[in-house]
Amino acid sequence: MIPWVQLDRAPLPDGGELRLKRRGTEFSIMLGTNELMNSRLSSSEEALAALACERINGRNAPRILIGGLGMGFTLRAALDALGGDAKVVVAELVPAVVAWARGPMATVFGSCLDDPRVSVRQTDVGLLIRDRATAYDAILLDVDNGPEGIVHKGNDALYGHRGLAEAHAALKPGGVLAVWSSAPDAGFTRRLAGAGFAVEEVNIRANGKRGARHTIWLAVRRSA
Repeated sequence: MIPWVQLDRAPLPDGGELRLKRRGTEFSIMLGTNELMNSRLSSSEEALAALACERINGRNAPRILIGGLGMGFTLRAALDALGGDAKVVVAELVPAVVAWARGPMATVFGSCLDDPRVSVRQTDVGLLIRDRATAYDAILLDVDNGPEGIVHKGNDALYGHRGLAEAHAALKPGGVLAVWSSAPDAGFTRRLAGAGFAVEEVNIRANGKRGARHTIWLAVRRSA
């Protein structure tokens, strides 16, 4: 068995740290004993982008906001689904995650960060959501383990009543708020509906037909 090797660590705003580990060609990002991401498990993060982009198919020059760079699974899937006129803004709060993407995990990311459709902002995605009214055709959030955040307590604000109202305002009519979670959350589903979204909840395996079931909410801003 090839042992895990820790490559780097990165402090978090609320304390604690992320740790980047490698075993052969496999990478893992850990928070304490919790594995947040693994380079072998990408199906649900890819589905987050693919399902959201399906719902805005046919729009001219769509503008997408992705919260959380992670290992680039969501970004790559969005680029695969979108045309050449799209613009994708990725917000990543932890600078080291961007450095890992261009450094030790460059083989995982491939050329997606150099795609001319992509811009990466080292900032809180909530700031970008609040900054622009009706700016986005889709907002994709994979910034934590879901509505009950464990990485950064500030992420909780994205999933409360005010945060959902701000996301609603940042979307164009018919735009999609897509949210990834490691587990279902009935209270969050109700908050989405109460914020003026038409809500669909989808369960996706972490790795194709195997692995844990993850939850994706697809919340479409109602026109009126």
